[in-house]
Amino acid sequence: MSVALLLSLAGLALIDSTSIGTLFIPVWLLLAPGPVSVRRVLTYLGTITGFYFLVGLLLYFGGSGLAERLGGALDNRPALWLQLALGVGLFVLSFRYDGKRGAGTGRVLRWRERATAADSSPRWLVGLALFAALAEVATMLPYLGALGLLTTSGLAVPTVLALLGGYCLVMVLPATLLLGVRIAWPGLVEPVLNRFNAWIVRSSGSMLGWVVGIAGFLIARDAAVRLELFEMFARR
Repeated sequence: MSVALLLSLAGLALIDSTSIGTLFIPVWLLLAPGPVSVRRVLTYLGTITGFYFLVGLLLYFGGSGLAERLGGALDNRPALWLQLALGVGLFVLSFRYDGKRGAGTGRVLRWRERATAADSSPRWLVGLALFAALAEVATMLPYLGALGLLTTSGLAVPTVLALLGGYCLVMVLPATLLLGVRIAWPGLVEPVLNRFNAWIVRSSGSMLGWVVGIAGFLIARDAAVRLELFEMFARR
């Protein structure tokens, strides 16, 4: 297990922690009127964490089986060059997104209405978490990038499961920390959360660009490290 792999996974998990399901909705739950309910927020976070983990298991074992059937075709130089090209392409694509176009603002407002206006029973929170996770499955670029790194890492299955579980926990770590701060210092944190909520709505388009760009950078960087491109340039 290389340090580069761990850093890439940690970076991708922190990017994933800024999505609608893992950060925006928890912030809106923390801003609900009345005293914050730890059980409600943890129910939501636990559900979305478990869902991501199960999806990761399905995709990992499916990807591993495909890699075995292809005789390691995903872990050779041509495949790594394709991974590098994909990462660079995502990084370039990220510049098409900016906050001035307002991309994603309407979607964010709809999610905020769902989080603040609906029933807050545990069953509803579980349904909200599953709905948010399902809505983001097709766009979870950081998570798919992390699964790609794990699939081609050659690590033992128990190690991969531990890393996948750790990834999912890091993914909800910022929201969990916000919950702890909200409980400890409610009067101090509420204005900050309100400003953050306004920033979420205002900057949703540019945030998507940052997510795509950073994910592309990390995916390209992993390919470059495994292709030993940095060592090649250093020798020159």
